[in-house]
Amino acid sequence: MGENDIINDFLVESYENLDRLDRDLVGLEKNPNDREALAGIFRTIHTIKGTCGFLGFNKLEKVAHVGENLLSRLRDGQLALSPAITTALLGMVDAVREMLKKIETTGQDGENDYPELRETLTRLQQGQGESPSGQRPVAAPDPPASSVADAAKASVEVPPPSPKPSAKASAPQKPATAEHEARGEGMGGRAVSDSTVRVNVALLERVMNLVGELVLARNQVLQFANRVKDTGFVAATQRLNLITTELQEGIMKTRMQPIGNIWDQFPRTVRDVALGCKKEVGIEMEGKDTELDKTIIEAIKDPLTHLVRNSVDHGIELPADRIAAGKPRAGRLVLRAFHEGGQVNIEIIDDGGGLNVERIRKKAVERGVVSGEQAARMSEREIFNLIFLPGFSTAEKVTNVSGRGVGMDVVKTNVEKIGGTVDMQSVAGQGTTVRVKIPLTLAIIPALVVTCSEERYAIPQVSLLELVRLEADKVASGIELVHGAPVYRLRGRLLPLVYLNRELHLAQGGNEGSHKSESTAKPAREDAVNIVVLQADERQFGLVVDQINDTEEIVVKPLRKQLKTLKTFAGSSIMGDGKVALILDVLGLAQRANVVTEARDRSLAEKTEETAEAGEKQTFLLFAGPGDSRMAIPLAILARLEEFPVAQVEMSGSQWVAQYRGQILPLIRLNTVLEERRKRLKDVTALPHTEAGPIQVLVLNHERQMFGLVVERIIDIVDDRAEVRSPATRPCVLYSVVIGERVTELLDIPAILLAAGGAVSSMPAASRVAEMGR
Repeated sequence: MGENDIINDFLVESYENLDRLDRDLVGLEKNPNDREALAGIFRTIHTIKGTCGFLGFNKLEKVAHVGENLLSRLRDGQLALSPAITTALLGMVDAVREMLKKIETTGQDGENDYPELRETLTRLQQGQGESPSGQRPVAAPDPPASSVADAAKASVEVPPPSPKPSAKASAPQKPATAEHEARGEGMGGRAVSDSTVRVNVALLERVMNLVGELVLARNQVLQFANRVKDTGFVAATQRLNLITTELQEGIMKTRMQPIGNIWDQFPRTVRDVALGCKKEVGIEMEGKDTELDKTIIEAIKDPLTHLVRNSVDHGIELPADRIAAGKPRAGRLVLRAFHEGGQVNIEIIDDGGGLNVERIRKKAVERGVVSGEQAARMSEREIFNLIFLPGFSTAEKVTNVSGRGVGMDVVKTNVEKIGGTVDMQSVAGQGTTVRVKIPLTLAIIPALVVTCSEERYAIPQVSLLELVRLEADKVASGIELVHGAPVYRLRGRLLPLVYLNRELHLAQGGNEGSHKSESTAKPAREDAVNIVVLQADERQFGLVVDQINDTEEIVVKPLRKQLKTLKTFAGSSIMGDGKVALILDVLGLAQRANVVTEARDRSLAEKTEETAEAGEKQTFLLFAGPGDSRMAIPLAILARLEEFPVAQVEMSGSQWVAQYRGQILPLIRLNTVLEERRKRLKDVTALPHTEAGPIQVLVLNHERQMFGLVVERIIDIVDDRAEVRSPATRPCVLYSVVIGERVTELLDIPAILLAAGGAVSSMPAASRVAEMGR
């Protein structure tokens, strides 16, 4: 925040406080025993004085200081409030107001430091009463007649600022000046305070609801306009659409708040918990300016607070234990927030002792959460996420922060309640990371509208990955059964399928056809199949629907309390034709269909391994490597094929990079990583010639790292069993394999990243573009 912003904020707050002081001082005169009001007046003047000293307004500080001294004696009961004291304090308020006006217009607090006023305030502080002359002991100018009216109108009327008349002009010279002053403008103006207004939250919510209704009406008008050929009417609807969109965006911005508003309390929280646990912990915060909707901010405050407290108490070790482990004495807690794919990602990272996988596994079996056989087969990620089960705790002792098994399940419940997800990852001895993903807003969201059994449903677009359509002649061969459950082979990966009409127990729709009940028979039908590929809890599944309509912005309406227990639905919305459509809860639907259970995931993994061993075909991307060699990668790891103009390629240190979809994408040159290191050091940083054509880039996603691989030329995409193999003849190649009846080198992506010298992992944006290929 710049100096001008600080001064403007000071002026706005001070003007508001002074208006309140006028009323409080008059009220205090009627009720001198109101100690709370007197303390509030003292705090206000004390704040103004302190800020003046910081900003260098010394004359204003002098006036506020003597007023503070008098108020201090009144607050402590050493003086009794009298009409003379009230008059003097009101005079001080007027003097401060005049000096604030000087600051607003000239940037300085003026030449007058009001010596008579300060003398009067000092004499009254010493208990000497009225001035000997009996005159009014105030040297400050009289307040304008409109000040009380201004104070009364401030909460309901904020007029736009008007050009200020010259300081030399008088009221006969400028007839409009009196009107301007009555509105708080002109020579006695408060243009800075007029630039902001405090709005009641309930009123803002009401306006937001009205905008939502306007969006619904806009959708209805647009749908009707599509059936009308009147060009004038169509033009008017387009104008309505534009204005509504701009209004919606403007109102949404008024609800957005930086996450720093709740993060600012965490340094104190960390300090208090660390002292109570006899630990030393430092906190770092990145992305404090990341904005979220106000309702989201309020919903995640308590879950984040619990996660921070838990990391300090349960994650970071005691100083002696850290030193013994070769770590710094003080622990490190990092809070990070950033936007990604229409969501906000929040990470809570500590460098503590990490989670003990075996201890969690043992506790889970002891408590009957899972059987011993199940626990033995569970992955580390599944083991870690058992911590979010109700009543589950691995703490060795109970403290006032953790150990009772209460809290982590509430964290997960509250995050999922607003459409978010929470995940935990840990490395023994190195620390733990908790990732929370939440939507930007809950009021108006983009959604895909689908039809099933002649009913429409909305799917939040944040969960949507892609759309797949199987034509009639591909259905029988494309959909398989694994342990009686239907799956679709998507780019070599088995995707579990969920039939929406079955899960919702709807009447048989177009996609049910000749299927037998439930999923006990392999689908065999004559109609095409529409698959919506979704992601829930970092697992993908395909939702089979009758028809895919279109994407549109929908207004989210909460479900009635009688329906809130249904995990399948997240809310409802009114569509363009006035009918209601239910909004699907993707995670709840996946849980209902059992597609996120570890047993089903394991079955799919086993089936994938079996088909690979049986020589099933895989899909490869073929491209030309250095020296016109023929190379390939599995298509599953490819996010996108791109062409970058040479002018778009830049240098970051010794790394090629390109600006890509609002992020920084590291680029690795295939011809350099395949050569011996000593041969490529001299030209690893050389940029391509400006006269060269666009470069071919494979945008790859490997273990949440996104990077671009620069290749010579794209050849083709082919399906092949790739059964004939021979050992690799150079680094960064897994092996040579026959694809399309030609010898082809299959690249080793982890080896390429290693050969690139860790440049990708060191790029700050590398881990944040992991989803942009979707």
